[in-house]
Amino acid sequence: MSWTRVFVLSLLTTILVLTFSGVVRSVALRGNSKAADPKGAARHVFTPESDASNFFKRRSRRSTRYYELQAEQRVRLSLNERRREYNEEQRDEYENFIKEERDEQNERSRETNEQLREYHYDGHQPRYYWFH
Repeated sequence: MSWTRVFVLSLLTTILVLTFSGVVRSVALRGNSKAADPKGAARHVFTPESDASNFFKRRSRRSTRYYELQAEQRVRLSLNERRREYNEEQRDEYENFIKEERDEQNERSRETNEQLREYHYDGHQPRYYWFH
């Protein structure tokens, strides 16, 4: 029931807006006495050729210049270079960290293996077989 009320109210407001917009448009056309002269309207719509060419000359003058494009390109390139250097630095730091961790782990395992060999050495074999 509430949906039907909402639908009917929206339909009535739409019809009301459309009717008033038509009334306003017709009043505006009746009050404009210069609109009946088509040559006068054409004079206001079209500009002389010299003004039109000046307009396009002014518009083309404000287009982006080559040096502006180069400056923007330099800014982009420097930003990319800084980003590349930062990423390379971070990667190098991470690789150094991993290398140090790996070296520490290898040193600990080597020391542990040496201790185990010394503990289990029974004196019968030559010792240099254990450290190769």
